[in-house]
Amino acid sequence: MFIDRVRVHAKAGDGGHGSASFRREKFIPKGGPDGGDGGDGGDVILRADTHVDQLANLFFEPILKAKPGGKGSYRQRHGKSAPDLIVPVPVGTLIYRFPTPAPHDPYAESQEIPGEEQPSEGPRAKKGLADPQPEDLVADLDEIGKEFIICHGGKGGRGNIHFKSSRNQAPRRFTEGTEGDEGWFLLEMRSIAFAGLVGYPNAGKSTLLRALSRATPKVGSYAFTTRNPQVGVVDLEDYKKTTVADIPGLIEGAHENRGLGHQFLRHVMRCSYLLMVVDMAGSEGRNPMDDLKALRHELELYNPELAARPWCIVANKTDMPEAGGNIKAFKKKYKGVSILPVCAELGEGIPELKAFLQKKVEEEEVRLKAEKELAIIASGEIAQSDSVASNLVY
Repeated sequence: MFIDRVRVHAKAGDGGHGSASFRREKFIPKGGPDGGDGGDGGDVILRADTHVDQLANLFFEPILKAKPGGKGSYRQRHGKSAPDLIVPVPVGTLIYRFPTPAPHDPYAESQEIPGEEQPSEGPRAKKGLADPQPEDLVADLDEIGKEFIICHGGKGGRGNIHFKSSRNQAPRRFTEGTEGDEGWFLLEMRSIAFAGLVGYPNAGKSTLLRALSRATPKVGSYAFTTRNPQVGVVDLEDYKKTTVADIPGLIEGAHENRGLGHQFLRHVMRCSYLLMVVDMAGSEGRNPMDDLKALRHELELYNPELAARPWCIVANKTDMPEAGGNIKAFKKKYKGVSILPVCAELGEGIPELKAFLQKKVEEEEVRLKAEKELAIIASGEIAQSDSVASNLVY
């Protein structure tokens, strides 16, 4: 079972209480205060780990609880601070704040009236977690080793040794440790790949990924053979590599969560480049031109940012005689779009597709480098203006 979205409850460790004790030894019947401090509670930390590819471990153990700090003791013995609870999650995990669910009342009467439910023309609602709001996003673990503390541990209390003074030489006062943070969170995994294969079911996306990389996604002659995203590493020239994601097939109405719906579309959001895989022979009884138009329309309805990303057309199944005329029609209509004819099953056109991907990867590297240089220049200008302003104020 593939899990890419899960709700968890996190509780950081409470701080240990301070101690109120006094030194009592032979020949020292009235020693001063010697109560130790309490230890700090452990934090709950999520860390992006390349060895984790889904959230199944948190689906079966959704309660994350760190240990509390130790209590202080006599002779100024401080309590031991608890270790942090570090939970590995896949690279590309988004962390959202989730409202505390209302307690279930088994004795509450149902508000549904039998026979009053009317059939709906829209897509049937799916059971599961609701889509989070963008403003609830608290962290994006998009790099290997990146960490985020979702719950901070409580601080340890102070012992009575801190409250002694010349007027109060035998204080019985101490402080208790503070409680650790607690809350509900929604974790959503989004596959990270440079290019994403977007297309209808049975368009040949899984076969194409097998031809491009060493990934072995399931291949079948029926719709929705691929139900989980698969990421393959593509070897390029000059010892370069890139990643391509095979994502479950898209159908009309996916922006309304039909088919695999949002389960598919949220993984596309991570891809910098889109490869629109089209069955150019129309072997499934559909018009290739209508397929591409519907795919672009669904991406735009789900998120206009997706429609604005760079894309190209991968014309698959060109070994069939019907593909020739359709490719000519595509080249006539989409003059400014790159069209790459391939036959994934026979391996035809795969070297040309790899060369095209290498070109796009190099262009993306140049763009990111330029953006980084501009950011450095902008940060330097801001720092310089701040220093000038502070000198003027001085």
